[in-house]
Amino acid sequence: MSDRNMINWFEIPAVGFERACVFYSKVLGIEIERTAMGEFKMGMMPMFEGKVSGAIVTGEGYTPSLEGVCIYLNADPDLNDALGRVEAAGGKILVPKTPITPEYGFFAVIVDTEGNKIHLHSNG
Repeated sequence: MSDRNMINWFEIPAVGFERACVFYSKVLGIEIERTAMGEFKMGMMPMFEGKVSGAIVTGEGYTPSLEGVCIYLNADPDLNDALGRVEAAGGKILVPKTPITPEYGFFAVIVDTEGNKIHLHSNG
């Protein structure tokens, strides 16, 4: 088996496209590049060589939900920094910073401005 990521791309559904882009930009401290692909608006998260990334997407078939696939977004170096920005950016914290194990760090669960349940992860 090759040394590969098990996730190669993710898409987070949004109804309020700009609102969702601002939310993730504030919470994760990243720049989100807005673009369109056909009828879909896409907010591209940073992409780095050999690393997994994804986008915020608005369009037919993209419905925010608290149910469904669970993704973990990187909130390194300290999850508390990202969690401290969630509510100010319009989201809600469902599960606060919680230890997994010393080797695997910490996780938290939030709800974004669109109603998606998203997990955050950090080593610290």
